[in-house]
Amino acid sequence: MSEASEPTTPARADPLRTRAGLGRRAGRSEAPGDGVQDLTDRVRKFIDHQVIPVEREIETDPEVRAELRAAARAAGVFAPSAPRGYGGLGLSMLEQADVLEESGRSLLGPLVMNCAAPDEGNMTLLEHVATPAQRERYLRPLATGDVRSAFAMTEPAPGAGSDPAALTTTAVRDGGDWLIDGGKWLITGADGAAFFIVMARTGADAATMFLVDAGSPGLSVGRHIPTIDAGFTGGHCEMVFERCRVPSSAVLGEVDRGFANAQVRLGPARLTHCMRWLGVARRAHEIMLGYVVERELFGHRLADLGLAQHLIADNEIDIAASRALIRTTAATLDKHGRANNETSIAKTFVSEAVGRIVDRSVQLCGGQGVSHDLPLARFLAEVRPFRIYDGPSEVHRWAVARRAVRRYEAARRGGQGSAEFVTRDPQGGIRA
Repeated sequence: MSEASEPTTPARADPLRTRAGLGRRAGRSEAPGDGVQDLTDRVRKFIDHQVIPVEREIETDPEVRAELRAAARAAGVFAPSAPRGYGGLGLSMLEQADVLEESGRSLLGPLVMNCAAPDEGNMTLLEHVATPAQRERYLRPLATGDVRSAFAMTEPAPGAGSDPAALTTTAVRDGGDWLIDGGKWLITGADGAAFFIVMARTGADAATMFLVDAGSPGLSVGRHIPTIDAGFTGGHCEMVFERCRVPSSAVLGEVDRGFANAQVRLGPARLTHCMRWLGVARRAHEIMLGYVVERELFGHRLADLGLAQHLIADNEIDIAASRALIRTTAATLDKHGRANNETSIAKTFVSEAVGRIVDRSVQLCGGQGVSHDLPLARFLAEVRPFRIYDGPSEVHRWAVARRAVRRYEAARRGGQGSAEFVTRDPQGGIRA
């Protein structure tokens, strides 16, 4: 059956175009205003006064987690990324920048506020790609925090990892249904997820996304893969699909359009990761500053020694540069709906900058930095995988370089000077 004749997946507008209106939900302007600044202040107070004091209890006690989620709702800081019609605050990407940064000052802040990965990215995808019935069934309970979800694309070698084209999980038609077969690996949040967004091959060069409920016959969630990070609820798990039968209504988006539709999620999700992890880095920097202004050695405060000041200044520079890249990329996503090059640049720089910031903070705190008396050692373990998750830095650099070469070659063929080609994007961004 051809895509055009698929009865349950009618053609819809290009979601990469429709998400360009995301930054103007409910008549919002593109630039954050006083209301967003007030929200940012409330998020910081909520994280500092209610979340950070009980961080360890949040991880081990579901009741504490539930109480804090109720407190987040009462404070008006719950689900900042989710659409308003489904119980969220409906913030644009640019409006989310400071809010999610503040949420990230605790590793558990995004979980409590319902803006953590992978749910936050899945909400964006469902908002822009799902049918009305699918949004009601899956997006609404996800936005209200009643369930968790997972995005199942990564596979063990030689399957899809950095290269989605290596996808080995398949979905084939069986009457009016689909049968999914294959294995997934390193699926964040899989243990305890109520449903999964599954990417499966449906043609030689095509893939389709499916909504698969937990407990579906033929679906099993396996072991938690031991990793150096431990901050994601539900772990990073193996999954197996063995003739997992789903109805045609489980197709998310359009048949054979899975890779294209996934871009609605992948770019923004990379950027919101940057926002949250920058919050972790800022807190590490603040902890370090509190230490160096009190610690005295060689007759001086550590904060007054030149080599220490060098590290402090480099942290400040990395924080400022990361924030600027995040804001610029967020504004481009809000305006145009697509910012592939900008998100690659931001994700690469911020993931590495966050690691540098936390590492310098550990170094300046000395023995306390590597102890568990401070959270810095935990932060160091948590942020290291960020250079791999959502695309390794090397793959993003490869993509950025290819786009730069193509832009130059296109400009040269058009008779434009080499000094001019970088700035000639009609949509105002830097992209191929």
